[in-house]
Amino acid sequence: MKPEVFLPDDYRPAEDEPFMSERQLEYFRRKLLAWKEEILSGSKETLAGLASGSRNLPDIADRASEETDRALELRTRDRQRKLVAKIDSALRRIENGEFGYCDVTGEPISLRRLDARPIATMTLEAQERHERSERVHRDD
Repeated sequence: MKPEVFLPDDYRPAEDEPFMSERQLEYFRRKLLAWKEEILSGSKETLAGLASGSRNLPDIADRASEETDRALELRTRDRQRKLVAKIDSALRRIENGEFGYCDVTGEPISLRRLDARPIATMTLEAQERHERSERVHRDD
């Protein structure tokens, strides 16, 4: 088991320190864990709301509106379930020493990109190429 890395509350990864140093990895690990916890607690609230929110409304428009809201909430939670899987994958990459490097090019992913989207697996340039390629092939 690794010793805990000290991280000040106001710490932000900086370009002038070694890329993916222990402090940077710990920063992203904590950020990912907090994000995951936030999603999971929201899911618990949704499940509790869905379980208690089953009402038999006499007005068909009210019932339809409630069903639409419920379907939207379930779709949102499904997207968040997939996001939790990506967060878990990022946490595994931290443990394996692969976090912060592009899956396509092997180059470091910018700290600004990782701070904004810590589940990123590609540099911005590789992501843009990937999206352009998807658009081209989707049109076929």
